[in-house]
Parts: sequence; C-alpha cells; structure tokens
Amino acid sequence: MVISRLDDGCYVDVNDRWLRLIGMRREEVIGHSSLELSIWADMKDRDRMVQTLRENGAIRAEEIKFLNRSGAAFLGLLSAAALELNGEQCILSAVQDITEFRKLEDQLRQAQKLEAIGILAGGVAHDFNNLLSIILGRCELMETQRPATQSAGQDLEEIRKAAESATGLTRQLLAFSGRQVMELKVLDLNAIITETESMIRRLIGAHIQIELEMDPSLGRVKADPGQIEQVFLNLAVNARDAMPEGGKLMIRATNFDMDESYARAHPPAQPGPFVQLEIRDTGTGMDAETQARIFEPFFTTKAKGKGTGLGLATVYGIVKQSGGYIWVNSEVGKGTAFQIQLPRVAGALTERRLAPAPESRLRGSETVLVVEDDPAVRSVIREFLSLSGYQVLEAAGAAEAVEIAGQKDLRIDLLLTDMILPGKTGSALSRQIAELKPHTKTLFMSGYSEQTAGQEFTSGRRA
Repeated sequence: MVISRLDDGCYVDVNDRWLRLIGMRREEVIGHSSLELSIWADMKDRDRMVQTLRENGAIRAEEIKFLNRSGAAFLGLLSAAALELNGEQCILSAVQDITEFRKLEDQLRQAQKLEAIGILAGGVAHDFNNLLSIILGRCELMETQRPATQSAGQDLEEIRKAAESATGLTRQLLAFSGRQVMELKVLDLNAIITETESMIRRLIGAHIQIELEMDPSLGRVKADPGQIEQVFLNLAVNARDAMPEGGKLMIRATNFDMDESYARAHPPAQPGPFVQLEIRDTGTGMDAETQARIFEPFFTTKAKGKGTGLGLATVYGIVKQSGGYIWVNSEVGKGTAFQIQLPRVAGALTERRLAPAPESRLRGSETVLVVEDDPAVRSVIREFLSLSGYQVLEAAGAAEAVEIAGQKDLRIDLLLTDMILPGKTGSALSRQIAELKPHTKTLFMSGYSEQTAGQEFTSGRRA
C-alpha cells in the first residue's frame, strides 16, 4: 500500500510490504519521489496513471513493471484511487507482486502448447510411417522376387535409403510426441554416462573439456537405455555447437527429492524422489525468446542445412515419456544448463543383453489371420507371409475378422492384428477370437507406444 502526492509523486506513507518489495527503508522513501527512486520501469506508465486518475478518479488491476533497489524488475498488479489528504491531492495505490504468478502461467502455457504440437506431430508421424512401411516393404519384395537389372537395382537401393532416412525423422517426431515404442528397463544412470562418455568425447572434439560428477549412491530409474543414451548424445552435440571455439561440458548426476514448493514453482511437476541429470556448457547461451521455443520440432537457430530442429524435441519427448521433467536455464554469453529429473525406482537392475544374430528367413505352413485397416499395409504383410509359406486370411476390421473366425471348420493358428482398429482395440478383438477359436494365438503389431495403445498389450493370448 502506498500514498503519494498526485503532482510530483512524492511518497507520503507506505506499508512494510511495499518496503520489502522494493528493498528500501522507510526513511529512504518518505518525502522522495518515485522518479528520484527509479521505482517505475517506464515513467510513461505513471504519466498514464495520473491522467486516468484525473479523468476517472480510479484505475483497477493494471499490470505495471516496477524496479526494486537493485534494478531488478517485477510485475505489479496496480489499483489506485485519487483522494484528498490534508488539503493535498494524493493517490492511494495497492500493488500486488504477480511476477511469479505470470511466470508459472507462461510455463503452463508453454507445456500446453508443446502438448498440442505433440499430438499433431504424433498423428502425422504415425500416418507417414505407414506410408514409409509400404515403400520399404515393396522395395524389399521387388529385391527378393524379381531379378533386376543393375540400373533398376541401384534405383531400388536409392529409394530404400531415402525411405529409411525419412523413417528416422518420423521416429524422432514419435519420440517428441511420446508415442515412440520404448523398452523400459531399470537402469543405473552412472553406468549409462560411463558407457557413453567415449562416444561423447569423439563427437564433441578435443577442444571441449568434459567434467563428470556422479553420485556413487545414485538411485535407479526406469527408462529405455537406448533412448537415454540418445538424450546424452543430443545434448552433447547441442553443447558442442554452442562452443565452436572450445569450452567445458559438465555432466552431473545426483539424487533429488522434489518438494511441494519446488513442484509449485515448476508446473506441471509433481513432488517425489528423482534422479537429476544436469548437462551444462560454457557456450554462447540463449535469449529468453529462443529458450521458449527450443523444444518445438523443426525450430532451430542453426544455418540452413545444418540441422533438422528435432534434436531437442526428441530429448523432450524421451524425458516426458519416461515420466520425467526437463528444464533449461541459459543466458547469452554465459552458457546453458539442462536439468533432467527422472523418477527414482526400486528394484534390481535389468540385465542388458545383446540382441541375437538374425536367423535365415523362417518358413511355415500355418494359417494367419491378418487384421489391418490400411489396405496397402495389409497387402505388403500378406505378400511377405505368403512368400514364407503361410496361408493368409485378411480382414479390414474387427467385424470382418470375427465373421471369418466364426467359420466352423476353419483353423486359424495366429491372429496378427493392429493394436488400434476403428472402433475397437486389438486386445478386445483377440478376446473375441479366443472365444471362437480357443487354440488361436495372437501377435499384436503397432506403430504406437504401449501407453498410447491404452496398455492393452497385457491382455489377450499372445504368441
């Protein structure tokens, strides 16, 4: 609360809350004007306030930027009324500091924006992935079925390479949107950092010094090890590009117990036990406008042709899909720090095994019922299975599949179904088929993550 003279802005009286807000003592304020004390970030705001008070007698809930003693700005919600005090025209003002409120509002709005972009990107990527699956499948069928001339073979190879490159982009978009299929394991992040350190050193070059700080009592997290490695590599490359003349990259892993106050200041975070990773560089840093957009897909500050703008978007999606949070603090000329918080979990570490070497193409003679609503995708699946000796039945949806399975003397050894079908999940279809053909096993296929598919993988009889 503040009382000041209308004409010259000299303070007549103020309360203790105002003094704490601006960081001054009463004797420094009373009898001095707001112009002398540099309280207003823009004196034009006071001129407008005075003009409004002269015309209307009051103003209500206007957002004004003020300065405290150190020159730091804060946002105030100002209401004021003109009054006469001891024969002088004065202003009675009430100011509410809403700086933190607006900051939280901006953070929530940014989170909602990224969520909306993620939904759009995920839908586009999934549909595009289907088209690429058809292109790659047809390329492989042409390579295996029809002897091609050298020229035709080279053309097919170029088509396949282009499609695989595009598949990499859709995979990054799916990661950003939280729809990437993940292989979750209980991990020791210290081990992941140690394993990726040599790769990071090769990526960033000898002109950048790496410092590691790892808590030996670090808790465990549940995440996809390959994708966590991708997080480290993407952030390391981002740091390298911000330090073209050299610098320092610091990677720190600690336990972090998030309390209620921290969570309130960082929406949409929820309190609990976390492992915190901090990746800090001494590079060029970013302004506030750039920071607000760095996780958006296809946004990049790099020169044309130097980046897709999907690196940090992918990091954001992986962290989010792992149940964690990511924050960025940066200042131009003073470097950038990313903080990643992943939930701590109990349980034994998951043993990391190498994938078995691929066997030669398998063949069979059983009957497979393929359920897929995209006719082009269904056609590719049918041809691959037929070439491997299987008897193939096709259905475009659940109703058609149930009708086929209802044939009394028909044996179906395997139901191969998409997880997401028009009007029904693959799991619900599997249960229906099991009632008609109890011996039939089910193999689910999907371009969506388990979470996106409604966690339906756990029900039904699986092959």
